[in-house]
Amino acid sequence: MSGVQQLQSASSALAIGSQKNDGSVTAATGAETKPKKKICCACPDTKRLRDECIVEHGEAACAKWIEAHRLCLRAEGFNV
Repeated sequence: MSGVQQLQSASSALAIGSQKNDGSVTAATGAETKPKKKICCACPDTKRLRDECIVEHGEAACAKWIEAHRLCLRAEGFNV
């Protein structure tokens, strides 16, 4: 096999391999929901309540607000 034939064969294999990868990547990212906001800007109400509670009462006493904020972030598409 000449050098040109080897390059053509390799490029054909790469093209086929990349087509398979493109399809699987698209399928994987299509199933996941990407957040539309930055995490710092999502759920400002639950974030404020969580932060105020932690400052005033400590983290141990604020499990309810912490979990409420986590649920809100998950609903926005974040994996927390």
